[in-house]
Amino acid sequence: QVQLVESGGGWVRPGGSLRLSCVISGRPFTINAMGWYRQVPGQQRELVAQITADGNTNYANSVNGRFTISRDSANNTVYLQMDNLKVEDTAVYYCNVRAVYRNFVNYWGQGTQVTVSS
Repeated sequence: QVQLVESGGGWVRPGGSLRLSCVISGRPFTINAMGWYRQVPGQQRELVAQITADGNTNYANSVNGRFTISRDSANNTVYLQMDNLKVEDTAVYYCNVRAVYRNFVNYWGQGTQVTVSS
């Protein structure tokens, strides 16, 4: 089965940087998009960044200019470079892959904690 494993989370001071990685494995499938979501307890999971199969990117307004999403050439790994982190960025970050068979199927990682505090 398809598996997504995130890494790179941790604690950082405001203004610091982290890079999240998501390794994708499993049976072959056609990827429509890859992205990162985050969720704070009691809040709805929100889209942080997304990259489509043709390379277009989309960012939440709150992170635009500070975060950068990218992928490797084989689409085995998706990254999220997070710079100038703010306290408000504290959340569990989830990797997402949207695949296409006959319809769209979403896959999710287990999540990685990012804590920004002084």
